[in-house]
Amino acid sequence: MTRLFNDPTVFADEMIEGFVAASSRWVRPVSGGVVRRSPAPEGSVAVVIGGGSGHYPAFAGLVGDGLAHGAAMGNLFASPSAQQVHAVAAATERGGGVLLTYGNYAGDVLNFDQAQERLRAEGIACETVTVTDDISSAPAGDRARRRGIAGDLAVFKAASAAADAGYDLAGVARVARAANERTRSFGVAFSGCTLPGADEPLFTVPEGRMAIGLGIHGEPGIGEADLPSADELALLFVDALLGEMPDGIAAEGSRAAVILNGLGSVKYEELFVVYRRVALLLAERGVTIVEPEVGELCTSFDMAGASLTLFWLDDELERLWRAPADAPGYSKRHHDIVGLADDAPADLEAGIPLATPASLEAAATAGRAIEAIAAVIEEHAEELGRIDAVAGDGDHGIGMRRGASSANREAAAVLARGAGLGTALERAGDAWAARAGGTSGALWGVILRTAGSALGDADRPTAGAVAAAVTAASDAVRAFGKAELGDKTMVDVLVPFAESLAARAADGPLAAAWAGAAADARVAAAATADLLPRIGRARPHAEKSLGTPDAGAVSLALIVTAVAEVLDQEGSGA
Repeated sequence: MTRLFNDPTVFADEMIEGFVAASSRWVRPVSGGVVRRSPAPEGSVAVVIGGGSGHYPAFAGLVGDGLAHGAAMGNLFASPSAQQVHAVAAATERGGGVLLTYGNYAGDVLNFDQAQERLRAEGIACETVTVTDDISSAPAGDRARRRGIAGDLAVFKAASAAADAGYDLAGVARVARAANERTRSFGVAFSGCTLPGADEPLFTVPEGRMAIGLGIHGEPGIGEADLPSADELALLFVDALLGEMPDGIAAEGSRAAVILNGLGSVKYEELFVVYRRVALLLAERGVTIVEPEVGELCTSFDMAGASLTLFWLDDELERLWRAPADAPGYSKRHHDIVGLADDAPADLEAGIPLATPASLEAAATAGRAIEAIAAVIEEHAEELGRIDAVAGDGDHGIGMRRGASSANREAAAVLARGAGLGTALERAGDAWAARAGGTSGALWGVILRTAGSALGDADRPTAGAVAAAVTAASDAVRAFGKAELGDKTMVDVLVPFAESLAARAADGPLAAAWAGAAADARVAAAATADLLPRIGRARPHAEKSLGTPDAGAVSLALIVTAVAEVLDQEGSGA
C-alpha cells in the first residue's frame, strides 16, 4: 500500500514538485509537466511523451539528453489534459516540429490528439505515434487496439536518439513507428496496487496465483495461473513473445534489446534471477541480446508484477538503442556489447593434481558424502532458516543450501577429471565459500579446505588420519571465526565431534567411529538451546534465542550424521 502522503487529492502535484526539486540537473518545470533543463538546438525535432502519474520513471524520469524533450504529467493513472500536452509541446518546440508518443489508452489518445490539432492550427508541425506493445491486450490482427506498457521505453529511446541525431520530423516519426512495429511485451501480476488514501488495492489476485497479461493499471489480462518459479516465469515470457514475431523476422540469428521490467514491488534481485533464465532461453533460440535493461522502467505504484519486452533491432534501430542517454530515471553510456556469461560449472583452478588410485577411491567416497550433505541440507533448509530467524536474520538455511549444492556440483566436476581426495575437498570448500557467502559459508570453506589439505592426494586415509584432519579443521575454525565453546555457534558441536572422533578412531574403524561421534554431535547441538549467544548477529537478541538451538550447530549435526550414513553404506573399514 502507499503509506507516505498528505492530502491524497494533491498527491500528484506534491510528487511532481518533489521530483523537480530532486532532478533539477536534468529537468525544469513548465505548465503541464517538465522539459529538459537545456533546450535542444534550433531547428531540431522535439519528442514529447506523457501519461498518468504513478508509473515512474515513466514518464518524467525519461526526460533528458538522448531521451524525451518533455513529458506531460497527468494525475494518478489519468491522462494529462490536452492543455497540459499542448503547454509542454510548446515549451519544447524548436522549429523542427513535435513528435507526440505515448501509450495507447483512450484518455491519452483523446487528449494528445486534441493537443496535436491545436499545435497544427498554430503552424507547428506535429506527428503522433502511439505505443502498442502489449500482446495480451488485443489479437495480433488488431494491433492498433493494443495498449502500451514497458515497450514505451524502446519507442521513446529510438525516436529521441533520432531527434538528437538531427533527423527531421518525418524521419523521427518513421523511426518511432518502426520501433513500435518491432516491439512486443508481455506482463504478469501477483498483487494489485493501492493508490494514496485508498483502503483497498485496485484489484486482487488469489494467494498463490498470478494474473497473466495484466495491464499496468490492473486492466484484465488473459487469465490466471499458479504462482510459478522464476525459471517457469522466464519460459512463459519467452515463449509468449517468440510466439508472435514481427513480420519478416525470425528469432534465429536476430538481435534484440531486452527489457525485464518490475512493476513496483518485485525486487531487483528477483528480476535478476528471472533474467538469468531469460538470457539463456533466448540464446538457445539463437537470439543475440543487445544492451539489456533489468529494473523498474514502467511501474504501477506498489503493484507486484513484471513484464518482458523484446525490441527486435535492425542496424538503424540498434544504433539508436545504443546511443547515450542521461535522464533522471534512465542513463546509458557508450560501451561495447557484452557477451552472455558462460553457464558452465565453476572450475576454480585450472589444473587437477595427479592422485594415486587409493586417493581416487577415497575421493569417490567423499563425493558421495558431499552429495548426501547437499541432500540433507536441502531437506532441512526451511527449518534451519526458521531456527536462525528466532534471534538472527533467518538466512542460514538459504546460505547452507547454496553452499552445499555448489560444493556438490564442484566436487562432481573435479572428480570426473580425476581429482584425488584432498583436491576434491579443497575445491568443494572453495565452491561452498564462494556461493554461500556470509559467516557459515566462510567457515565451511575453511573446514573442507583444511581437511583436504591435511588428507592430500596420495593415500586412502586411515581412521586416525581422518580424525586428525577433522581436528585440524576444528582448530582452524576457532582461529578464523574467534568463537569458543559456550558462544552458541557451530563450534559447540564441531569441537566435541572432533574430540569424540579422535578418541573413537584410536580403537576402531572409521565408519563406527564417525557414527559414534555423530551421535555425540546431535547431543551437543540440542544442548545449544540452553546457551545464550555471545558473538555474531544473534548476540543483541540473546534472550530470544534461549530454548532454541543454534542453527549452525544443528546444520553441522545434520551433516556429520549424513556422512555417517554414507560411511556405513560403504562399509568403510579404514
